[in-house]
Amino acid sequence: MEAEKLFQAPWTDEIDRIHYSDNIEGMKKLQDESIDCVIADPPFGLSFTGKESIYNRDRRFVRNGYREIKNDYEKFSETWIRELPRVMKKTATAWIFSGWTNLFDILNALKKTDLLLINHIIWRYQFGVFTDRKFVTSHYHLLFLAKSRDYYFNKVMHYPLDVWEINRTYRKGEVKNATKLPNEVVQRCVDFSTRPGDLVMDPFMGNGTTALVAKGSFRHYVGFELNRAMKPVIDAALSSIELGEFYIPYSEREDELVKSARKKYGSMKSVS
Repeated sequence: MEAEKLFQAPWTDEIDRIHYSDNIEGMKKLQDESIDCVIADPPFGLSFTGKESIYNRDRRFVRNGYREIKNDYEKFSETWIRELPRVMKKTATAWIFSGWTNLFDILNALKKTDLLLINHIIWRYQFGVFTDRKFVTSHYHLLFLAKSRDYYFNKVMHYPLDVWEINRTYRKGEVKNATKLPNEVVQRCVDFSTRPGDLVMDPFMGNGTTALVAKGSFRHYVGFELNRAMKPVIDAALSSIELGEFYIPYSEREDELVKSARKKYGSMKSVS
Protein backbone atom coordinates (compact mmCIF):
# COMPACT_ATOMS: atom_id res chain seq x y z
CA MET A 1 0.00 0.00 0.00
CA GLU A 2 1.36 3.44 -0.97
CA ALA A 3 0.33 4.99 2.36
CA GLU A 4 2.35 2.37 4.27
CA LYS A 5 5.43 3.09 2.17
CA LEU A 6 5.12 6.82 2.83
CA PHE A 7 4.75 6.15 6.55
CA GLN A 8 8.22 4.58 6.69
CA ALA A 9 9.90 8.01 6.61
CA PRO A 10 13.41 8.15 8.17
CA TRP A 11 12.47 10.00 11.35
CA THR A 12 14.47 10.07 14.59
CA ASP A 13 13.62 8.20 17.78
CA GLU A 14 12.10 11.38 19.20
CA ILE A 15 8.87 11.03 17.24
CA ASP A 16 5.90 8.72 17.52
CA ARG A 17 6.32 9.56 21.18
CA ILE A 18 4.51 11.62 23.78
CA HIS A 19 6.93 13.46 26.05
CA TYR A 20 5.58 14.00 29.57
CA SER A 21 7.34 17.30 30.04
CA ASP A 22 6.95 21.04 29.58
CA ASN A 23 5.93 21.79 26.00
CA ILE A 24 8.01 24.99 25.71
CA GLU A 25 11.24 23.23 26.56
CA GLY A 26 10.19 20.30 24.42
CA MET A 27 9.44 22.38 21.35
CA LYS A 28 12.79 24.14 21.68
CA LYS A 29 14.47 20.75 21.17
CA LEU A 30 12.63 20.04 17.92
CA GLN A 31 14.44 20.58 14.65
CA ASP A 32 13.76 23.71 12.60
CA GLU A 33 11.05 23.27 9.96
CA SER A 34 10.34 19.66 10.93
CA ILE A 35 6.58 19.79 11.57
CA ASP A 36 3.90 19.42 8.87
CA CYS A 37 0.89 20.20 11.06
CA VAL A 38 0.18 21.48 14.58
CA ILE A 39 -3.03 20.59 16.41
CA ALA A 40 -3.44 22.38 19.74
CA ASP A 41 -6.25 22.32 22.29
CA PRO A 42 -4.78 24.40 25.14
CA PRO A 43 -6.28 24.65 28.65
CA PHE A 44 -9.43 26.78 28.84
CA GLY A 45 -8.20 29.34 31.34
CA LEU A 46 -11.36 28.82 33.41
CA SER A 47 -12.11 27.42 36.86
CA PHE A 48 -12.35 23.94 35.44
CA THR A 49 -11.21 20.46 36.45
CA GLY A 50 -13.61 18.33 34.41
CA LYS A 51 -15.13 16.98 37.63
CA GLU A 52 -17.74 19.69 38.18
CA SER A 53 -21.29 18.39 38.65
CA ILE A 54 -22.67 20.71 35.95
CA TYR A 55 -20.87 18.60 33.33
CA ASN A 56 -22.95 15.56 34.27
CA ARG A 57 -20.05 13.09 34.29
CA ASP A 58 -18.76 10.54 36.78
CA ARG A 59 -15.77 12.23 38.43
CA ARG A 60 -14.25 8.81 39.19
CA PHE A 61 -13.25 8.52 35.55
CA VAL A 62 -11.57 11.95 35.30
CA ARG A 63 -7.85 11.68 35.96
CA ASN A 64 -6.28 14.02 38.52
CA GLY A 65 -3.46 16.27 37.37
CA TYR A 66 -5.17 18.55 34.84
CA ARG A 67 -3.57 22.01 35.15
CA GLU A 68 -5.47 25.18 34.42
CA ILE A 69 -4.12 28.61 33.48
CA LYS A 70 -4.99 30.93 36.35
CA ASN A 71 -3.06 34.07 35.48
CA ASP A 72 -2.49 36.07 32.29
CA TYR A 73 -3.98 33.97 29.49
CA GLU A 74 -2.66 36.20 26.73
CA LYS A 75 0.89 35.88 28.08
CA PHE A 76 0.44 32.11 28.35
CA SER A 77 -0.76 32.03 24.72
CA GLU A 78 2.15 34.15 23.52
CA THR A 79 4.65 31.86 25.27
CA TRP A 80 3.67 28.66 23.46
CA ILE A 81 2.45 30.11 20.15
CA ARG A 82 5.74 31.91 19.47
CA GLU A 83 7.48 28.52 19.40
CA LEU A 84 5.42 27.32 16.43
CA PRO A 85 6.81 29.20 13.40
CA ARG A 86 10.36 27.92 13.87
CA VAL A 87 9.40 24.23 13.95
CA MET A 88 6.78 24.46 11.19
CA LYS A 89 7.75 23.73 7.61
CA LYS A 90 7.06 26.42 5.02
CA THR A 91 4.06 24.38 3.84
CA ALA A 92 2.82 23.63 7.38
CA THR A 93 -0.49 24.59 8.93
CA ALA A 94 -1.74 24.84 12.52
CA TRP A 95 -5.13 24.33 14.15
CA ILE A 96 -5.87 25.99 17.50
CA PHE A 97 -9.05 25.18 19.44
CA SER A 98 -10.56 27.79 21.75
CA GLY A 99 -13.69 28.62 23.66
CA TRP A 100 -15.04 32.15 23.25
CA THR A 101 -13.83 33.31 26.69
CA ASN A 102 -10.15 33.55 25.74
CA LEU A 103 -10.38 33.74 21.97
CA PHE A 104 -9.42 37.42 22.06
CA ASP A 105 -6.19 36.59 23.94
CA ILE A 106 -5.23 33.90 21.42
CA LEU A 107 -5.88 36.23 18.47
CA ASN A 108 -3.76 38.94 20.11
CA ALA A 109 -0.97 36.44 20.67
CA LEU A 110 -1.13 35.38 17.02
CA LYS A 111 -0.73 38.99 15.89
CA LYS A 112 2.76 38.92 17.40
CA THR A 113 3.82 36.11 15.06
CA ASP A 114 4.05 35.83 11.27
CA LEU A 115 1.45 33.07 11.15
CA LEU A 116 -1.40 33.70 8.69
CA LEU A 117 -5.01 33.25 9.77
CA ILE A 118 -6.62 31.38 6.86
CA ASN A 119 -10.01 30.49 8.38
CA HIS A 120 -11.97 30.90 11.58
CA ILE A 121 -14.00 27.71 11.85
CA ILE A 122 -16.95 27.06 14.13
CA TRP A 123 -17.21 23.55 15.49
CA ARG A 124 -20.82 23.04 16.55
CA TYR A 125 -21.65 20.13 18.86
CA GLN A 126 -24.97 18.73 20.03
CA PHE A 127 -25.38 20.29 23.48
CA GLY A 128 -23.78 22.47 26.15
CA VAL A 129 -24.09 23.20 29.86
CA PHE A 130 -27.60 24.25 30.97
CA THR A 131 -28.00 27.99 31.68
CA ASP A 132 -30.72 30.12 33.32
CA ARG A 133 -29.96 33.65 32.10
CA LYS A 134 -27.93 33.31 28.93
CA PHE A 135 -27.73 31.21 25.77
CA VAL A 136 -26.22 27.74 26.02
CA THR A 137 -22.74 27.57 24.49
CA SER A 138 -22.70 24.71 22.00
CA HIS A 139 -19.72 25.52 19.82
CA TYR A 140 -15.94 25.84 19.80
CA HIS A 141 -13.73 28.13 17.78
CA LEU A 142 -11.08 26.56 15.59
CA LEU A 143 -8.41 28.79 14.04
CA PHE A 144 -6.79 27.49 10.87
CA LEU A 145 -3.34 29.03 10.39
CA ALA A 146 -0.45 28.72 7.97
CA LYS A 147 3.23 29.60 8.03
CA SER A 148 3.17 30.88 4.44
CA ARG A 149 0.90 31.28 1.44
CA ASP A 150 2.42 28.07 0.08
CA TYR A 151 0.69 25.96 2.73
CA TYR A 152 -0.47 22.44 1.95
CA PHE A 153 -4.25 22.01 1.76
CA ASN A 154 -5.73 18.64 0.94
CA LYS A 155 -9.24 19.49 -0.27
CA VAL A 156 -10.91 16.24 0.76
CA MET A 157 -14.40 17.73 0.34
CA HIS A 158 -15.84 19.35 -2.75
CA TYR A 159 -17.39 22.25 -0.80
CA PRO A 160 -15.75 22.47 2.66
CA LEU A 161 -17.71 24.80 4.93
CA ASP A 162 -16.31 26.74 7.89
CA VAL A 163 -19.02 25.39 10.21
CA TRP A 164 -18.42 21.79 11.28
CA GLU A 165 -21.29 19.91 12.91
CA ILE A 166 -19.62 17.10 14.81
CA ASN A 167 -21.11 15.58 17.94
CA ARG A 168 -19.16 15.22 21.13
CA THR A 169 -18.69 11.58 22.08
CA TYR A 170 -19.10 10.12 25.55
CA ARG A 171 -18.43 6.52 26.48
CA LYS A 172 -19.63 5.34 29.87
CA GLY A 173 -16.67 4.46 32.07
CA GLU A 174 -14.09 6.05 29.75
CA VAL A 175 -11.14 7.52 31.64
CA LYS A 176 -10.17 11.01 30.45
CA ASN A 177 -8.11 14.09 31.21
CA ALA A 178 -10.77 16.69 32.13
CA THR A 179 -12.27 16.83 28.62
CA LYS A 180 -11.74 15.09 25.30
CA LEU A 181 -11.99 16.10 21.65
CA PRO A 182 -13.86 13.68 19.40
CA ASN A 183 -11.61 11.69 17.09
CA GLU A 184 -13.67 12.92 14.15
CA VAL A 185 -12.85 16.61 14.61
CA VAL A 186 -9.12 15.90 14.93
CA GLN A 187 -9.32 13.50 11.97
CA ARG A 188 -10.72 16.30 9.84
CA CYS A 189 -7.77 18.56 10.72
CA VAL A 190 -5.32 15.78 9.87
CA ASP A 191 -7.08 14.98 6.58
CA PHE A 192 -7.06 18.57 5.34
CA SER A 193 -3.49 19.38 6.38
CA THR A 194 -1.35 16.28 5.92
CA ARG A 195 -0.39 13.32 3.78
CA PRO A 196 0.57 9.82 4.94
CA GLY A 197 4.05 9.95 6.44
CA ASP A 198 3.75 13.57 7.61
CA LEU A 199 4.59 14.63 11.16
CA VAL A 200 1.86 16.10 13.40
CA MET A 201 2.68 17.89 16.65
CA ASP A 202 0.34 18.45 19.61
CA PRO A 203 1.69 20.73 22.38
CA PHE A 204 -1.19 19.77 24.73
CA MET A 205 -1.67 16.06 24.12
CA GLY A 206 -4.30 15.63 26.85
CA ASN A 207 -6.05 12.35 26.10
CA GLY A 208 -3.73 11.49 23.23
CA THR A 209 -6.40 12.00 20.56
CA THR A 210 -3.98 13.55 18.08
CA ALA A 211 -1.58 10.62 18.51
CA LEU A 212 -4.38 8.09 18.07
CA VAL A 213 -5.67 9.73 14.91
CA ALA A 214 -2.16 10.11 13.51
CA LYS A 215 -1.29 6.45 14.10
CA GLY A 216 -4.59 5.32 12.64
CA SER A 217 -4.03 7.48 9.54
CA PHE A 218 -0.43 6.54 8.68
CA ARG A 219 0.90 9.83 10.09
CA HIS A 220 3.73 10.32 12.58
CA TYR A 221 3.21 12.30 15.77
CA VAL A 222 5.06 14.03 18.56
CA GLY A 223 3.51 15.71 21.56
CA PHE A 224 3.85 17.00 25.08
CA GLU A 225 1.69 16.50 28.16
CA LEU A 226 2.25 17.63 31.76
CA ASN A 227 -0.23 15.22 33.34
CA ARG A 228 1.79 12.01 33.83
CA ALA A 229 -1.33 10.30 35.20
CA MET A 230 -2.55 10.09 31.60
CA LYS A 231 0.39 7.98 30.39
CA PRO A 232 -1.13 4.53 31.10
CA VAL A 233 -4.46 5.69 29.66
CA ILE A 234 -2.89 6.96 26.43
CA ASP A 235 -0.55 3.96 26.13
CA ALA A 236 -3.52 1.60 26.39
CA ALA A 237 -5.48 3.58 23.80
CA LEU A 238 -2.54 3.61 21.35
CA SER A 239 -2.04 -0.12 21.82
CA SER A 240 -5.69 -0.79 21.04
CA ILE A 241 -5.57 0.54 17.46
CA GLU A 242 -3.76 -0.81 14.44
CA LEU A 243 -1.43 1.30 12.34
CA GLY A 244 -3.49 2.85 9.53
CA GLU A 245 -6.85 1.45 10.66
CA PHE A 246 -8.63 4.79 10.09
CA TYR A 247 -7.06 5.36 6.69
CA ILE A 248 -9.35 5.55 3.66
CA PRO A 249 -7.80 6.50 0.30
CA TYR A 250 -9.33 9.78 -0.80
CA SER A 251 -10.41 8.27 -4.11
CA GLU A 252 -12.71 5.96 -2.13
CA ARG A 253 -14.27 8.62 0.09
CA GLU A 254 -17.82 9.79 -0.44
CA ASP A 255 -18.16 13.56 -0.56
CA GLU A 256 -20.39 14.99 2.18
CA LEU A 257 -22.62 16.87 -0.27
CA VAL A 258 -23.16 13.73 -2.33
CA LYS A 259 -23.83 11.70 0.81
CA SER A 260 -26.35 14.30 2.02
CA ALA A 261 -28.09 14.43 -1.37
CA ARG A 262 -28.38 10.65 -1.54
CA LYS A 263 -29.86 10.57 1.94
CA LYS A 264 -32.42 13.21 1.01
CA TYR A 265 -33.26 12.23 -2.57
CA GLY A 266 -32.17 8.59 -2.82
CA SER A 267 -29.62 7.02 -5.11
CA MET A 268 -28.64 9.20 -8.06
CA LYS A 269 -28.88 6.10 -10.27
CA SER A 270 -32.65 6.17 -9.85
CA VAL A 271 -32.86 9.65 -11.35
CA SER A 272 -33.62 9.48 -15.09
